Amino acid sequence: MRTTHGTLLGGRVPYEQPLEGHRTGLEPVLLAAAIPARSGERVLEGGAGSGAGLLCLASRVADLRGVGVERDAGMAELARRNIAANAFEASIDVVVADLLEFHAEPLCDHAFANPPWHDSSGTRSRVSLKEDAKRAEPAGVGRWIAALSDNLRHGGTLTIVVPATRLPECLEAIGTARCGGSRIFPLWPRAGRDAKLVIVQATRNARGPCRLLPGLMLHGEGDLGFTPETTEILRDGVAIAMA
Repeated sequence: MRTTHGTLLGGRVPYEQPLEGHRTGLEPVLLAAAIPARSGERVLEGGAGSGAGLLCLASRVADLRGVGVERDAGMAELARRNIAANAFEASIDVVVADLLEFHAEPLCDHAFANPPWHDSSGTRSRVSLKEDAKRAEPAGVGRWIAALSDNLRHGGTLTIVVPATRLPECLEAIGTARCGGSRIFPLWPRAGRDAKLVIVQATRNARGPCRLLPGLMLHGEGDLGFTPETTEILRDGVAIAMA
């Protein structure tokens, strides 16, 4: 596997990823910022890929205990290299497994994922790594939500990032997976534009109304780049308040 070397969080996190295939975008960084983890807690990332989500989260929360579940052995090894390069190997592990068949022991305080969500009927990529990372089987997002929930303790949080078009399906699956009190956090591309992606967070065995939060405006007007709020998350690792 040919790779490229770069960084995350404004250069603070050395990061290696595949030259071809699914390249890391904003999603894992923003997703990690939304996890309400505290020092000493245990987290699980489904479909860990090269480890970007776990790396960003561990950089923000000291003494985090984490496990990444990744079914591609090559990607899992790449994630382990990234974890070692950032000196997190004593507290974060990556296992080669299918999330739908994985059972964490002990159960986790937080579980999160950027699940495959592209429609199975769409045009397929010729790059297998990209195809595996994005293509969803029928009812696949719901199965991922169920698997994440099954690895949570009572009161643990489940967090995913999905297209806004998949939101009704996700909320239904969250209820079926015995989670509740959903918080929806839209990611607005810029003022006046529909949100293409949303972060959704729910709590295991919780009850309560679904809440639509103000969300985050990613880009300013014209060619101003990211908004100051987005820059603080992407560069400085500032947390997203989902409560």
